[in-house]
Amino acid sequence: MIKSMTGYGKSIAETPQKKITVEIRSLNSKQLDLNTKVPWLYKEKELEIRNIISQLLERGKIDFSIYFDILEDEGIPVINRTIVKSYFRQLRELASEIEINIDDQIMPIIMRLPDSLKTEKLELPEEEWKTVKERITESVKVLDLYRIEEGKSIETDLRKRISGILESLAAVEEFEPGRIEKVREKLWAILRENNGTENMDKNRFEQELIFYLEKFDINEEKVRLKKHCEYFLETIDTPSPNGKVLSFIAQEIGREINTLGSKANDASIQKLVVRMKDELEKIKEQSNNIL
Repeated sequence: MIKSMTGYGKSIAETPQKKITVEIRSLNSKQLDLNTKVPWLYKEKELEIRNIISQLLERGKIDFSIYFDILEDEGIPVINRTIVKSYFRQLRELASEIEINIDDQIMPIIMRLPDSLKTEKLELPEEEWKTVKERITESVKVLDLYRIEEGKSIETDLRKRISGILESLAAVEEFEPGRIEKVREKLWAILRENNGTENMDKNRFEQELIFYLEKFDINEEKVRLKKHCEYFLETIDTPSPNGKVLSFIAQEIGREINTLGSKANDASIQKLVVRMKDELEKIKEQSNNIL
């Protein structure tokens, strides 16, 4: 079974004072790349949040956020009466010294001065944190289910692409006999054109031809390519995470396809190699998004 690294999870909790929303998004990445965005009230729990997520999600580019809507007056700034009175008294004394009048318009000025408003720094209730922690775990599980569903569609596509490579590989067989004969005729024609064939030792020619054709033998590449494809399909059925292994196998498949193409020396086989490369590129793209 494979999982995608792409996913989304969301969970909502409500307390008497707040409506708390937990969201988590995931994209593909070579390792765990976790970004968190949490309100100041939960800053003290950020390390614990990271530990929860890193234990449940192996890798991926993860964006995690918590935000809340206040349902009651909790956290609303209040007037700092002592500071405001002190500002007013000082301004009135200053106005008296420089002999100017102050009126009601002085209040908006005072309210913009530092510390005229204060917000009580609230403590995070343990019961609220317990609820939020449950929602974090729940949102991660929702994301994981999303990854599994996305992984099923990726698996279907991968099996189709590997099947396409194997079909093209099987089609190579019908062109192999003609390929060797074409090489033989080509070499014979070159010799006849340049040196003539009257004094040529045909046995020596056959020996040299066999030696030459060994360099174009693709049987070993075909066997290895088939084995790599079979191993790829076996690895798909192993428990996740298996994305890195699939990527490594895809690289080996690519090496065999490239070698087969360089040895082919036949237009029809080259066309099949191009098809295999096309399928492999799509496999590599999908493999990059597998957990």
